Amino acid sequence: MRVALVTVSDSVTQGIRPDRSGPELRKRCLARGWQVVSTVVTPDEPAVLQARLIELADSGAADLILTTGGTGLGPRDITPEATQAVCQRIIPGLAEVMREKGRQSNPRAALSRALAGVRGRTIIINLPGSPRGAVESLEAIAELLPHAVEVLGGARHD
Repeated sequence: MRVALVTVSDSVTQGIRPDRSGPELRKRCLARGWQVVSTVVTPDEPAVLQARLIELADSGAADLILTTGGTGLGPRDITPEATQAVCQRIIPGLAEVMREKGRQSNPRAALSRALAGVRGRTIIINLPGSPRGAVESLEAIAELLPHAVEVLGGARHD
């Protein structure tokens, strides 16, 4: 499975702090045997993030785009809205599973506004910005993703 990673963070983009979630997600993807085809950082700007998601999805280079950051209640947290704007279909169950799993170790996970959706033949999934939250959320749904990618590509549900 080909994966693109997008870190959404003003402070990382500005060089104020390092990207910790992106590299952790990269390690997890590689450990699962997934190919990481792109890693990028964008600011918390809707138009910039939407353009990046469209570019990655429409290029056909990635089966799965994982975003990290911008899913909370902060005034600059725009990742779910930007994602919804570029997706043709939403996959609510994936976000529900991530929040439920997260709530088992952190009640604040219920405040996540992360979502998952489809653009063309690419699945886009929002993950929290903290390394722990991002990895836990990915692990909660990781077993479902290869099948989801196959079905999106035309395979049967069996």
